[in-house]
Amino acid sequence: MIELTWVGEALRWAGWVYWLLAIGALALAITKIKPMAGKVISVAAIVALFGYLPITAALESKKAADARKAAWAHFEMRCKSAGEKIYKTVDGVEGIMLLKVRPKRLNRSDQFELDDPYGSDFRGDGYIESFLWGRNSKGIVSSKTTQGAFRFVDVIDPEDGRWYRYTGHSDEVWKNNSNDQRHVTEFKLERRQVINDSAPRYGVTYDDISTREDREIWVAGSSLKVIDLLTKEVIAERVGYMIDVGQGNTSGGRSPWFYAKNYACPSFTKNSSGHVKRDAFTRKFVEKVLKPIKGE
Repeated sequence: MIELTWVGEALRWAGWVYWLLAIGALALAITKIKPMAGKVISVAAIVALFGYLPITAALESKKAADARKAAWAHFEMRCKSAGEKIYKTVDGVEGIMLLKVRPKRLNRSDQFELDDPYGSDFRGDGYIESFLWGRNSKGIVSSKTTQGAFRFVDVIDPEDGRWYRYTGHSDEVWKNNSNDQRHVTEFKLERRQVINDSAPRYGVTYDDISTREDREIWVAGSSLKVIDLLTKEVIAERVGYMIDVGQGNTSGGRSPWFYAKNYACPSFTKNSSGHVKRDAFTRKFVEKVLKPIKGE
C-alpha cells in the first residue's frame, strides 16, 4: 500500500470534517425545526449545499476519466502504424551524414513543441558523439564495447551553413585527486570543416510526426529514417509514439514527456530497476541498417 503524504492525509481528514458538519447540520434541522415545511426546506438546502462539491467533483472526475480513456484509445490507434521497417542493410559503412542534430535543450513539458520527444536520446554534440563511441585513439574498436562505431559523422551546421566532419575517440585516463583515484574513460570530439572530401552515401534524419489532435491529448509521434543519399531511397524507418497518461500534469515538479516514456510503442528497454533506458537508442537502430566498418 502506498504511504499517504501529509497533504493526502490532511485532505482525508478534511473530508471527514466536511461530512461530520453535514450530518450535524441535518441532525439540527430534523430535531430543532418543528414546522414540517421548514424542516423539509432546511433539509433540502443542507443537502444541496453539502452535496454540491462532491457531485461537482464526481462529474469532473468522470469527465477526466472519459478524456483519458479517449486519449488512450487514440494512442492505441496510432500504435498500429508504429514499429521498425528495414528494407535494406549495408555492411562496411565508414561514416554517415546527420541531416538533423538534436536540439541542445531537453523538452520535458512543452505540449506543442514538435521536437520529437519520443526519439530524443541525446542532445546537441552528445547526439553526434553517440555514433562515434567505441574506438580508441588509434582508431581501433575497443574490446570493451559491442558496438563498432562509425569513423566519422558529417553535419551541416545550421548556424553557418557549413559542412563539418566530426571524429572522436575514447581513452582510459588516470583520474587522481584527493577524492577520486581510478581509471575513467574520456571521450574527445573533434571537428574540421570539409573542403574536398566526398559526402557519405547514407544519411540519418528524424521528424516529429505528431498532429495537433495528437498533441491535444499529449501524444507524441516520431519518425527516424535512414536514407540512401545517392538514390534518395528510404532504406529503413522507425515510427514510434508515446503518451503522457497524466495528460500534462506538472504538479510536484512532474515532467509530462519524461513520464510518457513509460507508455510508448515500440516500448523502450528497461534497466534492472525497471526504469526506461534510451542510451544510444537512435544509434542502435541505425546500426541494424548500416553496419560500421570493423577494425582499424
